[in-house]
Amino acid sequence: MDRNLKSGGVPGTRAAAVPPTAGTPKAVGVVWACLALNTLGSAGAKTVIALPRSLIQMVTMGALVAAFVLALALNPRLRFRASAFLFLLTLLLLPSLISSVQLGYGALFRCARLALFVGTLWLLSRWWDGSLTFVRYHIRMYFAVLVLVAAGLVIAPGTAMPEYYGQRLVGALWPLTPPQIGQYAAVIIGLTVLLLLGRRTTGAGAALVIVPSLVLLAMTHTRTATLGLLIGLVLAIGSLILTSAAARRFFAWAVLCATVAAVVFSSALRTWFLRGQSQGDLSNLTGRAKVWDALLSAPRTTGETVFGTGLGDKSFDGLPIDNSWLAVYDEQGLIGVTIVGALIIVLGGVALLRPPSLPRACAIFLISYCAISSYTEVGLGDASAYLLHLTLAASLLVAPADATPPPTVEVPRRRIPRWARR
Repeated sequence: MDRNLKSGGVPGTRAAAVPPTAGTPKAVGVVWACLALNTLGSAGAKTVIALPRSLIQMVTMGALVAAFVLALALNPRLRFRASAFLFLLTLLLLPSLISSVQLGYGALFRCARLALFVGTLWLLSRWWDGSLTFVRYHIRMYFAVLVLVAAGLVIAPGTAMPEYYGQRLVGALWPLTPPQIGQYAAVIIGLTVLLLLGRRTTGAGAALVIVPSLVLLAMTHTRTATLGLLIGLVLAIGSLILTSAAARRFFAWAVLCATVAAVVFSSALRTWFLRGQSQGDLSNLTGRAKVWDALLSAPRTTGETVFGTGLGDKSFDGLPIDNSWLAVYDEQGLIGVTIVGALIIVLGGVALLRPPSLPRACAIFLISYCAISSYTEVGLGDASAYLLHLTLAASLLVAPADATPPPTVEVPRRRIPRWARR
């Protein structure tokens, strides 16, 4: 960061140091919200008012363009805070572009979207300082999305709990799928719990976010999001146990409550977890394994194996892939898988090397959640909410800038001769 020193014109006075930054502008939160809006997607459940997909795409892409333009206006001198995460993310554009050239306009459009997304993150990196500022942006944005989901549930409960999704909660006002809603709910629950443990929010404020989010998560019947939330919180709180008494107390109470719930509500929990499916469906991952086997056994050229087949809609033979690693392999090849794997490893390694702190715990939660969800969800290789979660983790792992002013040298007073004083 830049240090601007301002000194007076009188000899013998010390220079007054100006802080490196005056804080994060509020407009940065608007940029972050626009990025999150872009990742909501344009395909999902049926809504109360049928929204044309072209209109939704105009809104989401318009939000991305607005985010880039606003970020550029906030950072006109193009000051970046370089990191291995952003470098690897930029490197991911290479196999995406090489493999998408042959597919035509649609794939190249997705490449341009990813490039604009990454460019906006570079512009925002100027304000990454390891603080919890972006965590609050994250919680506010996705809580607003959940409020929209809850409003749709109140207005049209039949549309929000449709039969074709097994009466799982969907977005009735904006086309959101149960896994999306479960993801948003799980992430903001985990982050809010950590803020509460770190005494960065009040109990009433945390309850206002956690309680309704838990209800919506339960109504989505999303197993991946639930497991990601539980495992991510265990790892995050575990990183605070040695330095936080509140974390130790919360962990002990959580273990006790989980044990009691497992004994008393075992039948209800098993019914919720199975979602009316048989053991065979569960072992086959509700048909996902068949798509994965078909994708891996499909013939490929050397170029398709190395660089992939180009950015698409994360499907194979018309069926969703539902696995981030296989989706990246299909679209960006082995190079893409290597880069995405390096992203996770770098973030995880840096998190382990950082001293225990609340930002580190939040980063560990986000990294572990994305790693667990990548098994049955897609998004690590393209502009998505998962990539935004990892970006938030990267911003939390940035070493804080030293705000202490540098030592100043006192200029000795010059002795003025008597004849000059007259």
